[in-house]
Amino acid sequence: MKTIEEILTEHPLFQGMEQNYLEWISGCASNTQFRAGEFIFHEGEDAHYFYIIRHGKVTVETFAPGRGAITFQVLKENDVLGWSWLFPPNKWAFDARALDLTRALIFDGRCLRGKFTEDPRLGYELMQRFASVITQRLQATRMQLMDLKF
Repeated sequence: MKTIEEILTEHPLFQGMEQNYLEWISGCASNTQFRAGEFIFHEGEDAHYFYIIRHGKVTVETFAPGRGAITFQVLKENDVLGWSWLFPPNKWAFDARALDLTRALIFDGRCLRGKFTEDPRLGYELMQRFASVITQRLQATRMQLMDLKF
């Protein structure tokens, strides 16, 4: 069984990160799980966490009046879920729901933001890494929108 720090060392989001940062980040993380159909978070709620999916699938969706829930992305193993913890006002912009039994690492954003105060380089490095995740996610969403029939 791997420690959280070992998992982070192998995960693309954290590869090449200084060892002391990996220790700090792993200190803000724990394991969690969600049942099939369980909401992980809802749009508009306080966003103080992010997740790395270890097993299972998660939909990222929004509610459209007259159409109901619209799934615009399905995340799977090793995907990162959530970046709203980084940006004020720290509110979720979408809903996230487990499609099946999902196990994940959960990272406490308040804990991490406290570490940024101690070492702003850590904050800058995580911001750069999350910018890459956000860019990839926006590109995937753009491609999906191009497939929609209006």
